[in-house]
Amino acid sequence: MSIPSQRETHPAVHPLITERWSPRSFDGSAMPQEDLEAIITAAGLAPSAYNVQPWTFIYAHHGDESWDQLLGLLVEFNQGWAKDASVLLFAVSDTHSTGPDGIRKPNHSHSFDTGSAWALMAMQAQHMGYHTHGMTGVDFPRAAAELGVPDDHRVEAAIAIGKRAPADRLPDGLREAEAISGRKPVSEIMKAGRF
Repeated sequence: MSIPSQRETHPAVHPLITERWSPRSFDGSAMPQEDLEAIITAAGLAPSAYNVQPWTFIYAHHGDESWDQLLGLLVEFNQGWAKDASVLLFAVSDTHSTGPDGIRKPNHSHSFDTGSAWALMAMQAQHMGYHTHGMTGVDFPRAAAELGVPDDHRVEAAIAIGKRAPADRLPDGLREAEAISGRKPVSEIMKAGRF
């Protein structure tokens, strides 16, 4: 299957953004800790309401002492391909923030802000020659319990990062879908003045 190098989009959009996509076929190669730290540093530079930075990323490198546990928190379908990623992460957000008065209050934008961090993570990984794939196919209650996530935090998603491998490493049902996906036209996602 021929995979296009990028999506057709507005010419002003940076190629790093148009070329980003979410493959499932990874080569299982090791990722240096320094690379992972650069990728997570980029995530940490995301904007957040009142600069509270509500995100935390729990990670495991392929084959380390936490790998099987994190992999086991994914639904079976995702385990089948994510097992070949270099790193698995779980994005966790703090649902509250502490104001200048020292009182913790619900943070309306915790998920939105953590999503911004994930987007910058994906862009930095792409820049460094890696690919990312976010997942909500997760056993969320088990993940929160096994990862020691506090009650006032929320497990948002899991993320696989690694070097892309040929699609023929995937089972038959997934090979055909291993390509850059289309997007809605801008006319469908922008509304002037009101919904």
